[in-house]
Amino acid sequence: MSICTGAMLSGALIGNATAPQLWPRDTQLATLPSYSGSDLELTVNSTGTHWRLWSPEAEHAQVLLYASDRNTPAIDTLDMQRSDSGTWVASYPKQLYGKFYTFRVKHNGKWLDETPGVWAKATGTNGQRAAIVDLSTTNPEDWESDHGPALKSINDAVIYEMHHRDFSVHPSSGIVNKGKFLALTEPNTKTPQGLATGIEHLKELGITHVHILPSYDYNSVDESNLQINKYNWGYDPQNYNTPEGSYSTNPADPTARIKEMKQMVKALHDANIGVVMDVVYNHTAENDGSNFSLTAPDYYYRHRQDGSYSDASGCGNETASDRKQMSDFIVNSVKYWADEYHIDGFRFDLMAIHDTATMNRVAKELKTIRPDIFVYGEGWTAGDSPLPKEQRALKENVSAMPNIAVFSDDIRDAVKGHYSNAADRGFATGKPGMEETVKIGIVASTAHPQVDYSKGANSKFAYASSPRQIINYVSCHDDLCLTDKLAKSMPGTTEADRKRAARLAQTIVFTSQGTPFMFAGEEIFRNKKGVHNSYQSPDSINAIDWTLKSANADQMEYYKQLIKLRKEHPAFRMTETADVMRNLKFDNIKQPNLISYSLKNHANGDVWKEIKIVFNGNTEPVEVNIPRGNWIVIARDGKINASGMGSLKGGKVTVEPTSALILALEN
Repeated sequence: MSICTGAMLSGALIGNATAPQLWPRDTQLATLPSYSGSDLELTVNSTGTHWRLWSPEAEHAQVLLYASDRNTPAIDTLDMQRSDSGTWVASYPKQLYGKFYTFRVKHNGKWLDETPGVWAKATGTNGQRAAIVDLSTTNPEDWESDHGPALKSINDAVIYEMHHRDFSVHPSSGIVNKGKFLALTEPNTKTPQGLATGIEHLKELGITHVHILPSYDYNSVDESNLQINKYNWGYDPQNYNTPEGSYSTNPADPTARIKEMKQMVKALHDANIGVVMDVVYNHTAENDGSNFSLTAPDYYYRHRQDGSYSDASGCGNETASDRKQMSDFIVNSVKYWADEYHIDGFRFDLMAIHDTATMNRVAKELKTIRPDIFVYGEGWTAGDSPLPKEQRALKENVSAMPNIAVFSDDIRDAVKGHYSNAADRGFATGKPGMEETVKIGIVASTAHPQVDYSKGANSKFAYASSPRQIINYVSCHDDLCLTDKLAKSMPGTTEADRKRAARLAQTIVFTSQGTPFMFAGEEIFRNKKGVHNSYQSPDSINAIDWTLKSANADQMEYYKQLIKLRKEHPAFRMTETADVMRNLKFDNIKQPNLISYSLKNHANGDVWKEIKIVFNGNTEPVEVNIPRGNWIVIARDGKINASGMGSLKGGKVTVEPTSALILALEN
C-alpha cells in the first residue's frame, strides 16, 4: 500500500461510488499524439549524444548540460527542435559520458523548472540531474549468463517481503553494508550467537524469491545527508528507472547505485533466489513538481471535474494508465527493469488504479523477455477514481487478467482478524464464524462446490479463475505485523501461545492453493513494537533484531519445515481450478473454529496419495475422525517435519489447541 503521510487502507474494495464527471481538458489530452519509439530520453552512439523528449504541448524545449550532479551552473544549453509525434530532439557531436543533463520546457508562455525527464536511467545525488553513463560498464562479472530460479508457475514461488534497511541495519546482523544493496552480497554473515543472517539466512529458510520494497529513486530521503538515517518505505516515486541512491555506497556516483543493485541481484540469483521489485506507478511524490508534470503538464494524471488532481492513491494524485503514453511508460519501464537488471517479478502497488488493459500488456510483454516472470499486485485503491470500475485492475476483475495475481485479503483477515481493528481476532486466534472465509483462501478464491461464498466476510463470489491468480498472506509491511497483531488481539496470553497462533496462521497460508507470501523476520518472531504504519519510523522500530533468531529458534525451524513441505509437494501448488475441484475435498465439520480437508489422488503429481489437513483454531483440543490407514505424521501440536515424525493408524485423533494436524498417506 502506498503510504504518504499516514493512515492507510489495505484491502478495502473502493470504487462503488458513481465515478465523477470528467474534466473538460481530458478530451484534449486524450487526443495528443503518442510516441512509441525506443529512443526517448537519451541515446549515445558513434555519432554522439542524442536526446528525445515527449512534450507535445511545449512551445520550446531545451537540454541543459552540467559537469557535476548538483550545485554547479550549466556548461551548455541546447535548443531542442520539434520532431515526430509530439517529441523534441537535440544532439551533441560527442559521447558525453560522465556529464549530467536536465530538460526544460516552455508551456503556456512560462518556462517550467528543470527535470531529468521521465526516462532518466542514471542520476546523481537526489535524482535532480540525469547522468550520461555507459550501462554496459555497470554489469557484474558473468552478467550475461545471470538468471533467477526457473519456475513452472507462480504457485511454485515462496515470496519473502523485505526492506533493505530492516533486513540489515541492526547491529546484530553482522553485515558491513548496512541498509545497502550490497548487504545482500555479503557471504557468511552471522549474529553474535553465530547464526546465519543476510543472504545465508534466506538460503537456510528456503524461500524462492525476495520481494524488495521500492528500490527505484524515491523522494523522501536526502541522499546528501545520509548520516541522519532518515527512514522511508519508498512509496513516493521520483525517478522510476533509476535505483535509489541511499541504498548505494555513493549516491553522487551515478554508476555506483546501478552497479551495486546489479551485484545484489546477481548474488541472490547465484543463491537460487529470485528478485521481485515493488513498483509504484499509480502516483508520484510530487504533483506539479513531478518529472511527469514538468515535461507534459496534466497529461500523465487523472483529474476531477474542477481540474484538481484525482486521488485514488490517497497520496495527492493518481496517474492515468488509460492514456497511451502513460500506459506505454509503465509497460516499457518494467521491461527495462526485467532486461537491464534481470528482475524476476513485479508487485504493483495499488494496482486497481491502473486499467486491466495496461496490466495485461505488462504481463504479456514481460513474458517475451522471460516466460517465468510473474506479476501481482494490490487489487484495490485507497479512494475513488474517474476510471470506470469495470476497467480497474481490482481483485474482483482479476479473471479479466489471466496472467496477473492479486493479494487475498480474504485469507488475511479471516485467519488473524481484520486489519483495521487491532483487537479483532481471526480463525487462528479463536474467533468463530471465519471458517468459510478461510476455506475461500484455501481454494485460492476459485469456484469450489464445497465453498459457500455467500458466507464470505470480504468476497461474495469466486473472483479468481485459477489458483495462479492469488497471493496468500497474513502479514506484510502494511498494518500491524503478525507478531504485533497477535500481541494486540491476544492480551493476557503468553508469548508461547502467540507463537502457536503464528504457526497455525502461516500453516494455513503455506498449505493453501495459490502463492504464499510472508513478511521478513516473522520466522524469528520479529515485531515493530506495535507500530502499524512504520513507513517513516526509525530503525529502532523497523530493524530486524537478529538476536531473536536464537531466542526463537523453534519458530525458525517451524518455518523452514513448512516451506520445505510446500516446495517438496506439488499437491499444495495446483495451477488449475478443475484440479482443485477434483482433488481438494472438505470434510463435513460442524464444530466452530475447525476445518478439515484432504488433498487426494496424488494431487498435481504428488508422491503422496492423500494429504489430510486439520486446522484447530480453538483454545481447547478437539477430536476428529481420521480414516484408517498408515498415516505419516507431518505436523502436530505446533511441530512440523516435512520428512515425517512418526505414524498413526487413524480413528479418533486429538488435535491440540491452536495447531495444525497434517498427515500423509503414501499408498
